[in-house]
Amino acid sequence: MRLGDFAASEVHDLYQQHSRETGQAFEDAAIARAVDLTAGQPWLVNALAREIVEELGVDPAEPITAAHVDLARERLVLARQTHLDSLLARLHEPRVRRILEPVIAGDTVEGGEQFDDDFAYVRDLGLIAPDPPIRVANAIYREVIVRVLASAAEHQAEIPDRRSFVLGNGTLDTERILREFAALWVEHGEVLTGAMPYHEVAPQLVLMAYLQRVVNGGGSIDREYGIGRGRIDLLIRWPRTRGLQREAIELKVWADGRPDPFPKGLIQLDEYLDRLGLDHGVLVVFDRRADAAPIDLRTHLDAATSPSGRPVAVLRA
Repeated sequence: MRLGDFAASEVHDLYQQHSRETGQAFEDAAIARAVDLTAGQPWLVNALAREIVEELGVDPAEPITAAHVDLARERLVLARQTHLDSLLARLHEPRVRRILEPVIAGDTVEGGEQFDDDFAYVRDLGLIAPDPPIRVANAIYREVIVRVLASAAEHQAEIPDRRSFVLGNGTLDTERILREFAALWVEHGEVLTGAMPYHEVAPQLVLMAYLQRVVNGGGSIDREYGIGRGRIDLLIRWPRTRGLQREAIELKVWADGRPDPFPKGLIQLDEYLDRLGLDHGVLVVFDRRADAAPIDLRTHLDAATSPSGRPVAVLRA
């Protein structure tokens, strides 16, 4: 049996217990951020607070902010404590994979006699939300799941010194990141995708592993994926001297029997950029058709313009 998820009001009441006992306040924005990241999952709600209070050592005279919550989340994800490790060990079970793989890929989950049992099992593990649509239960699990699945590629991918991706003004050089990944993809893409445990989403996992290696320790990556989306959206957050740099990347796959996703990808990327308030973006299209050109011939960088006139860097791979 599993303790049910906390409502937002219950997370607030729980954190206020700490405030009453110590005098240290949780700012409203911090509580809201904790709810956003955990969706009320009890262990995560408590683990975030413990990480802030006991491990980060925030001065009791200072209020706990949303920035403290984000830092604690990153530390939890990297540490993969016992609860997360035991949960993520289930990812390789066939019935878990049958549900989660299409969720990450943005496809639909196939029905059938086995679906109800598989769905109930994964839901009872707490990996997916209890209510429709089918989606990963919370933002922290969404982050940890893809990191675990991409870990094989992350450890194998050879990248230049991270500092070489940073320009003199502290800005992350997105163009160079794409060029270097394209070169890696041509040389090692087929081997790296073959090592991925979730075959249908293997190219996306390889790219996410590469990006994680580049930004690890300096920035962070937000990931959005789910049933019916038909894409994975990534947002790189990179701190620099003059404010926070944000780079949006949309990942699409060209599968057998389907049209080229490039035109639709530009429209979807525009919508994503609208939501983020950004004036440029990156679209990546992985060609996974059986009759696709050899990897060295189909991998190239282009420039395009979105329907609203935004410049878009395009990587076909």
